[in-house]
Amino acid sequence: MLSTNKAFTDWGEVSPHAVSVVTLVDRLVHRAEVIEIGAESYRLKEAKELRALRTMQRRTKKH
Repeated sequence: MLSTNKAFTDWGEVSPHAVSVVTLVDRLVHRAEVIEIGAESYRLKEAKELRALRTMQRRTKKH
């Protein structure tokens, strides 16, 4: 099982070698069942909340 929050078309952003990404995706999805879930990532949500909290803390320290 493999999970990701990026579409296969966005995997090129992760690796600078586009040819190897195409090959990797091709081999991963060959005879695989791809299940797309339209829910928001919990990790992404937590990261956004943490970033907002840190930004707020920095602003209060400056004043």
